[in-house]
Amino acid sequence: RTECVANHLTEFLRKTDPFAKTIVFCVDQEHADQMRQALSNANADLVRRYPNYVARVTADDGELGKGLLKIFQDVESQAPVILTTSRLLSTGVDAPMVKNVALCNVINSMTEFKQIIGRGTRVREDYGKLYFTILDYTGSATRNFADPAFDGEPVASIVDSVDDAGEITSETAEAAPMVDENQIAETPAEYTIIEDPRIFWRDAPPERRKLYKREDGTQVEILYETVQELDASGRQLRVLELTTYTGEQVLSLYPTMDDLRGQWKASESRASIIATLEERGIDLQRVAAVLEQPEVDPFDLLCHLAFHAPLRTRAERADRLRRERSDFFARFSPDAREILNNIITQYAVYGPTEIRMPEVLNLPQVTQRRTKVEIARIFGGPDTLVAAINELQELLYAA
Repeated sequence: RTECVANHLTEFLRKTDPFAKTIVFCVDQEHADQMRQALSNANADLVRRYPNYVARVTADDGELGKGLLKIFQDVESQAPVILTTSRLLSTGVDAPMVKNVALCNVINSMTEFKQIIGRGTRVREDYGKLYFTILDYTGSATRNFADPAFDGEPVASIVDSVDDAGEITSETAEAAPMVDENQIAETPAEYTIIEDPRIFWRDAPPERRKLYKREDGTQVEILYETVQELDASGRQLRVLELTTYTGEQVLSLYPTMDDLRGQWKASESRASIIATLEERGIDLQRVAAVLEQPEVDPFDLLCHLAFHAPLRTRAERADRLRRERSDFFARFSPDAREILNNIITQYAVYGPTEIRMPEVLNLPQVTQRRTKVEIARIFGGPDTLVAAINELQELLYAA
């Protein structure tokens, strides 16, 4: 369902304005990251040109998220264009150029609904921003706008009669017009609601990744997920847990952890590993969700399942590198160290796919808006720059 929403939202933006500032409200931080990835995939051409075209801004994104949000709020900025979030951006965020508010989470609180919708209500005539669009993928907008609590019951108005001298001669209370509840009122001109019943979760329940207690108090949980192995004729050979299947596939490709590490530490061969696993039906994000370990590096997930290695988060890897290999950073100038540290911070938040060359040099939170020529000069030349980033990746996975 996440991919379906991402494709629909992308189609809407392509038909209207691909650079219209958009906030996507998700179920939680994990869902916001999944939506960020799905939207990045759906807008791959724009992401290549603008690496921050889609970004996640949640409580866990820290200073990196604050930096992206600040750029997003700037009326002159072009990217980020789409921010995915959970509740962080529902209040206290002044982003006057927000033209689209996408609801990917069921909003049951009227207060929260008003706060979320408020993100799009700023008018900037000088920039042509006179309206905004609500893309409702859960039915929340339709339900909440129809609720009398949204604006309260209609109230009477006072009409003054004025004579030629401008003096008030009488005051008359006029009752508000009655509304036929069987009639659907037109959407106000200030905003438009876009609905797609194919995506509404009330009509087509999505694949659930998290389960909650029912109202009667009973607990529901997933014990395990399975994979079916079929032969060429489609006959079932065996059924395995997803985690067991993943471990077996890794072992069949890489007999030892050092074999896997040797290929994983370089971005090109790492991409090949991920593609090979996907061909065998293994989605690393899905594996992380099943293990409930979204913050763990994919390499450590694979090593845990194949070689029983301990799990280690990306933040732990980043901290270990800074702490144990200070000699590496000491070889560079202060400006160069700052860039390398920014790359590591980006990795800790988003994972190894965020430190590819040359894409990483397009990220303003990494480069501090320096040009590629300026960055190369800081490192002593393009070759030294590439070598430094490649060595950084190797050291990151050295142990």
